[in-house]
Amino acid sequence: MLKFKRLFPNKCSIIGMIHAGALPGTPLYGGSIESIVDNACIETEILIKHQVDGIIVENMHDVPYVQSKHFGPEIVATITKVCERVRTIVPTSIPCGIQILAGGNREAVAVAKVTNFNFIRSEGFVFSHIADEGIMDADAGLLLRYRKAIDAENVLIFTDIKKKHSSHTITSDVSLVETAHAAEFFCSDGVILTGTATGKPANIKELQDLKHNCNLPVIVGSGVTCDNVTEYFMADALIIGSHFKNNGNWMECVSPERVKKFMQIVKAARGWCNFSYGDFSFSG
Repeated sequence: MLKFKRLFPNKCSIIGMIHAGALPGTPLYGGSIESIVDNACIETEILIKHQVDGIIVENMHDVPYVQSKHFGPEIVATITKVCERVRTIVPTSIPCGIQILAGGNREAVAVAKVTNFNFIRSEGFVFSHIADEGIMDADAGLLLRYRKAIDAENVLIFTDIKKKHSSHTITSDVSLVETAHAAEFFCSDGVILTGTATGKPANIKELQDLKHNCNLPVIVGSGVTCDNVTEYFMADALIIGSHFKNNGNWMECVSPERVKKFMQIVKAARGWCNFSYGDFSFSG
């Protein structure tokens, strides 16, 4: 928890998502790497202007996704260029992270290492599951050994558990809390709770269970909006993607008005927590 709080000292930190445009070689690639980089930078500037607590870059437009063993070198090369440019815009006091779909966890650690990013979002850390892309094997042991081997232990690894867009029938006898305990035992730096799909709200009861029974930071990774954000304020951080976009659609551009409104609600809620709890303030 201490490492997390060094990066995210605020109560319920807000991590804004940058959905990088479709990368070279993927079906939706538009033919311009510079356009991908420039758009990512424009959206980063909007998020920073409205004082989000962190940034995460993701290649969500690379649909349909393939597992990391099928990545071409152009994927890692291009996302590295995006992250390098994003990092030049973001103040060093604001942490940056990366997720490379699908299951590109080692690649993400490598990119984070060379671009001075602070964390990655990892799929399939503990307990294999079946995703859109096929069977995703658990990789905690290999991933942490790789992080050690390249001297990247300052890159934190936040891990999805019972993640969205996936079937967990094989591990249905392993509860969410047990999965979180396994992630903790395997040295995760934080767990991510999601709904069933992109933009779908996470279950409040599950969030409460994790906060009461897990010693790791708990991050909510989908479905948070202006209308429900205060319900998720017990989380240590929230990753906001779809709701920051025009019409709440992840495929559209970041909306300055939506980001501004959301962050105003968050700041007001933080102030209410400070006032209500006095010496037991939730602020950083």
